[in-house]
Amino acid sequence: MTIGETVADKSHNYEVRVTWTGNTGSGTLSYRGFDRSHDITYEGRPTLRGSADVAFRGDADRWNPEGFLLSALSECHMLSYLALCPAAGVDVAAYTDTASGTMVTHADGGGEFTGVVLRPVVTVAEEGMAATAQELHAKAGEKCFIARSVNFPVRHEPTVHVAG
Repeated sequence: MTIGETVADKSHNYEVRVTWTGNTGSGTLSYRGFDRSHDITYEGRPTLRGSADVAFRGDADRWNPEGFLLSALSECHMLSYLALCPAAGVDVAAYTDTASGTMVTHADGGGEFTGVVLRPVVTVAEEGMAATAQELHAKAGEKCFIARSVNFPVRHEPTVHVAG
């Protein structure tokens, strides 16, 4: 793509199947009488084992929706960031992120995330790339499809190291 070239909006569709596997024999007749376990399938991928968070009677050995949300935000930011680096002349040698989020629950049983902080640690090949590497996180935050889809702030607290 060249500068000034326009790209038409495109639609991308995704489909996952979530199957509840936690019927212990009495369905959902009692809040404590069923398991929150479920399987998440996406064509051609391994099945993910899900549950509720332990705070909501879930299984600690399974992924929960809150962890998936943090993971999606972290992954999307990383992939957006890495995609921006070549054009900016930034050679990334390593990337890790420790994401955290705050969720508030209400007396009515509902709740929502009120914010997420991504803490990417990036190692670049040369000292001259460090400032640009730091700046690209803001641009990646603007490009990330998942961050653009949520109704709470997603902050970035990046750290950049130089390899060697």
